Amino acid sequence: MKKDFVTVIYDRKKEVAKTGRGKVEIRIYLGNGVRKYVTVSSCDPFEWKELQYSEELKTQVSIYRHVVEAMIKNGEELTIENIDLHIGKDTAKKKENRDMQKRKASKTGFIDFMIEQIAKEDIVAATQQRKRVTMDAMKRFGRLNSFADITPKNVKAFDDFLRTECNRTQPTIHNYHKILKMYTRLAAQMDYIPMDPYESPLCKFERGKYKVRRPLTEDELLVLRKQKMGEKEGRVRDLFVFCAYTGLAYVDSQNFDFETMTEIVNGQAYIDGKRVKTGCNFFTPILPPAMEVLKRYNYKLPHISNQKANDYLHVIEVLCKLHKPLTTHVARHSFATLALSYDIPIENVARMMGHTNIKTTQVYAKILKTTVERHSVNLATLIK
Repeated sequence: MKKDFVTVIYDRKKEVAKTGRGKVEIRIYLGNGVRKYVTVSSCDPFEWKELQYSEELKTQVSIYRHVVEAMIKNGEELTIENIDLHIGKDTAKKKENRDMQKRKASKTGFIDFMIEQIAKEDIVAATQQRKRVTMDAMKRFGRLNSFADITPKNVKAFDDFLRTECNRTQPTIHNYHKILKMYTRLAAQMDYIPMDPYESPLCKFERGKYKVRRPLTEDELLVLRKQKMGEKEGRVRDLFVFCAYTGLAYVDSQNFDFETMTEIVNGQAYIDGKRVKTGCNFFTPILPPAMEVLKRYNYKLPHISNQKANDYLHVIEVLCKLHKPLTTHVARHSFATLALSYDIPIENVARMMGHTNIKTTQVYAKILKTTVERHSVNLATLIK
């Protein structure tokens, strides 16, 4: 097999665990254990997911790969000194490319740049929509249009705009910044702007805290399942129950196909699928209440918009006297806490739900009291 002398590595020095950010480096293997590392940037794990597929990074890897292949073809010794010499020769060409990029950038705006980059990305529709929402807010703000507008002062003003005129919560504002930062960083790497404004102390924004999730308990789910209701409310209730006993997000339930997405193992049916939101795989059991729903609808779930479903769920929460705000996503939360309450290992729950980071699953464990209470009783009986 042909050896790849040039690869990209992230967080080689394990800095993410300490600082939350790690270096993105190009590693050039020169033989006999000798390697040259070229630092590309520094980013957090979420940003790395976007950066690793960027055209800019692919271009840099291609340049170094071309240099190494040319050296091997010409019989040159692969040493750090020799490769530095070749890379130095390539500096003028890269400067010429950057100058050309700057000239191109001067003819377009920053938002146009974002649109162009998003079009190149291999992302699901839901992620594209979140990025469009951010751009819509930027357009309403009106001071982040050109590359010259991308300054720490204007980004700080955008933050103030989101808090006051848009009345967004802190976690939502953080997500706006997270998306905007992807492209300010890329623009800085491509020399469209002199610096990434988020490197300025003026743009160090807090992440904020999400509202405490209030999933349904097993008893509350039973009340919901037994409650008599009208046809429309019943269909929405059944969809909620299906999600609460499979862990599927509502959009994934609407894309569920029993014939192509299920697998039977030792008599138990599982859903083997991929999340619409993130593209991540999940493998989750169809628990008996969810299977009852499928049988009721001949294994083809009803289709209804998320908005309509949430409207009916507000009626259902009153009808069932649950005293908890119901939304379609509460069903997914309920599945996670239900699984954890039965001591399913958190790694398995993460796999069932299609979480890429176990920290996401740990959020549910934090709000779960029943397992703490049960384990505390067991501990108390052991310690005298």
